[in-house]
Amino acid sequence: MKILHIGIAPYEDMKARTMAIARGELKPGPDDPKLWFTSIESLARVLSDKNRALLDLIIEQQPKSLAELESLSGRAKSNLSRTLKSMERFGLVELLKGDGGALRPRVPYEEIRLDLPMRHYHASLLTPAPV
Repeated sequence: MKILHIGIAPYEDMKARTMAIARGELKPGPDDPKLWFTSIESLARVLSDKNRALLDLIIEQQPKSLAELESLSGRAKSNLSRTLKSMERFGLVELLKGDGGALRPRVPYEEIRLDLPMRHYHASLLTPAPV
C-alpha cells in the first residue's frame, strides 16, 4: 500500500530541515513526511471534504478522461481542471496521457497520513509559544 505522509511545520522549520538534508546532516526516514504544509488551514484548502470526495471518486471509478470525471463528479470543467492542477502540484493526483491524448486522472496513493507535531506557535511570529 502506497502511503503519502504529510507534515505541518512553520516555513522556517521546513527550510532548516531541507537545508540539513542538503548538507547531509539529516537523512529522512521512510515514514517521514514527503509533503509539507505551513498550517492546518493550507492543508484544509487542498484536502477539503469536496476534494477528498473527488479523490475517492477517481480511485473508485478510474475515469479514462477529464470529461468522464466531469460527468461523474458533476463539477464544472473549469473548476475541475483548476482543482486537479492544484492537486497535481502537490502530488496528490497524476494527470496521465490516455487514449487519444486525453488526460486521465489517477491518485497515486491509497492512504494519507498526517504528521502533526504538538508544538504551539504564535501565529504572528511562528516561534514556539511559552509553555
